[in-house]
Amino acid sequence: MGDAGLRTWIDHMGNVHGRVDGINPSEKALLIGSHLDTVIDAGYFDGSLGIISAISALKVLKATGRIGKLRQPVEVIAFSDEEGVRFQSTFLGSAAIAGTLPVTTLHIHDKGGMTVQGALRENSIDITEETLLKLKYDQESVSAYVEVHIEQGPVLENLGLPLGLVKGIAGQTRLKVTVRGTQGHAGTVPMNMRQDPMVASAELILLLENLCRRPESYLSYDDQCPSSTVKALAGSLVCTVGEISTWPSASNVIPGEVKFTVDIRAMDDTGREAILYEFSKRMHQSCNQRNVYCLIERKHDANAVICDPELSSQLKSAAGVAFRRISGETADDVLVPVLMSGAGHDAMAMSHLTKVGMLFVRCRGGVSHSPAEHVLDDDVWAAGTAVLAFLETLL
Repeated sequence: MGDAGLRTWIDHMGNVHGRVDGINPSEKALLIGSHLDTVIDAGYFDGSLGIISAISALKVLKATGRIGKLRQPVEVIAFSDEEGVRFQSTFLGSAAIAGTLPVTTLHIHDKGGMTVQGALRENSIDITEETLLKLKYDQESVSAYVEVHIEQGPVLENLGLPLGLVKGIAGQTRLKVTVRGTQGHAGTVPMNMRQDPMVASAELILLLENLCRRPESYLSYDDQCPSSTVKALAGSLVCTVGEISTWPSASNVIPGEVKFTVDIRAMDDTGREAILYEFSKRMHQSCNQRNVYCLIERKHDANAVICDPELSSQLKSAAGVAFRRISGETADDVLVPVLMSGAGHDAMAMSHLTKVGMLFVRCRGGVSHSPAEHVLDDDVWAAGTAVLAFLETLL
């Protein structure tokens, strides 16, 4: 950031900032960013590509003597925690900037008992509830937020195109389900006398899969869930159980407790709520039949976000400029595909602060959250060129 001519600092949530004031320091600032953190066993591009693209574009403006001619301030933010892996709470960095992060988040803890506040203090960042509240940006000081991110899907590769415009981001709910039964010896408790939370959990996971594969077969149409809502789920509803743990976790013991996570995403928020209600209702029915105890906790909720039309139009034009610069084409009507995002992004949190826009970058095989995650050098170039073209409209 310093090499790009930006004034830099790290805030109390560990977000890294770089800012150039331009000609009019008092004007509303354009924010460009993404996240620094990754998931376990991850690749190199998820999040970081968006940060590097922004810094690289500003570095070009500096090298060509134009960075001081920007009509408004531009701030690059590398957010500290978007994935929510360690503390099971997503968008810590961006939600703090947007002013939507509860102060109680500082006291949630990881599996080892370390709190968010403790982890930050271990890294010489002394955060308190008071300093967390001061991180919120004034809405009147920000004009927009832009994010570049790898697609994490196969559409752009199938189209043979390096960039795509993001129309919106699916809403998301994360649950933790606890199923408790009766712990016992694997060899001495008859099958018809068992209260086995593992088998009950398996049944619930299959229930979730069936519900999300065929929601029209499970949801009852009424005023709260009209047929249009169910139709809106088609193509965007996905449900995942990604983590499961059992106690006491021994091969010769009927477990006493099983916990698993549920991740539900859809572009239609009403439909997502209908799925959650139906799953909860059927879960308790199933648990009652098996004589086990079930608890469902909502750990995270984020409504679907629609990107700002005007900002999206500007980003689409910038992507078109990037295509022409790279390919040498002169035609104005360059195809820039429009996609929906099933993955969550910092733009979801930032939408509570200002209007948002996003560009996707092609990734090999659509693979992400994996060491196999890869973006071609030419596509990295395309992403940086698109951000540069967008920033050039501010000169």
